[in-house]
Amino acid sequence: MTSSVMLVREHESGGVQELPLAPKKNGKRGPSRARPGRFTPGVLLLPALLILAVVIGWPLIQLFVMSFQEFGRAQVFGAPAPFIGFDNYARVLGDPQFWAVLARSVLFCLANVIAAMVIGTLVALLMNRVNRFFKVLVSVGLLLAWAMPALTATIVWGWMFDTQYGVVNYLLEAVSGQDYTNHSWLIDPFSFFVVATIIVTWGAVPFVAFTIFAGLTQVPEEVLEASQLDGAGAWQRFRLIVFPYLRSIFVVVVILQVIWDLRVFTQIFALQGIGGIKEETSTLGVYIYQTSLGQGDYGTGGAIAVIMVILMVAISVLYVRRSLKEEEQ
Repeated sequence: MTSSVMLVREHESGGVQELPLAPKKNGKRGPSRARPGRFTPGVLLLPALLILAVVIGWPLIQLFVMSFQEFGRAQVFGAPAPFIGFDNYARVLGDPQFWAVLARSVLFCLANVIAAMVIGTLVALLMNRVNRFFKVLVSVGLLLAWAMPALTATIVWGWMFDTQYGVVNYLLEAVSGQDYTNHSWLIDPFSFFVVATIIVTWGAVPFVAFTIFAGLTQVPEEVLEASQLDGAGAWQRFRLIVFPYLRSIFVVVVILQVIWDLRVFTQIFALQGIGGIKEETSTLGVYIYQTSLGQGDYGTGGAIAVIMVILMVAISVLYVRRSLKEEEQ
């Protein structure tokens, strides 16, 4: 006969009592039963996955196929699109203008991501310290900036930097005493991208600030107070306590900012219409538009778009892997 397994429990009086547990049959566990609702999350996510597959997956497949075809204006109206292999990719990769646009886009993306992350994090830290009134005031201001469409924001900022009636030229002339009459900010590529960085960063800061602020509310106050009592400064508390707690949030926000800023289109295209030089200020999003719709070469434009998608995926994967390795250490 199989012996029983005994459980020992301590009483308040200091004595012990042995309680028998039910013996196992033949020393084996019974058959495991499937947990109820095991497939419920997958079933609930299935409609969303189907919608994403139709809305995003199918256009990506069409874009990938088009990048291997000779697809021009005639093919838009029903003409057959012959497959030409990697000719579109060879044409793109052999074009010096593409590499100039790519380098310009990467530098512009880095500038916007760094500016948005730094300013957004500072705003989030400010919101975490001020009282309720100023917190609501800052939140309303961020929401108004976030709610403004990108085209509207670009037009407003374009008026502020206008050559003849711009507020920026007037203020700089009043403060510095130098003559800024008819000074054009968009004719020079460097100052053009300075203005574009201000517009893109201005629209990206609210998302960064709200996301980081939501994460700051989860950082234990007692840990911060203990570190402050130990003599840790503000920068040390952020670097050694706050940032490790919010590392995953920073990773997600940086990846999203890289994706958005690398394919920015509206702000650059609108500023070029106001006064920029297209050949010296185009980024990847505008360059794809100019190649596809402007020149009618949809196959080459598709190849550029596929290269941009691969680049964004590669950056995201590398950044995530690096962050995961740092968390494991």
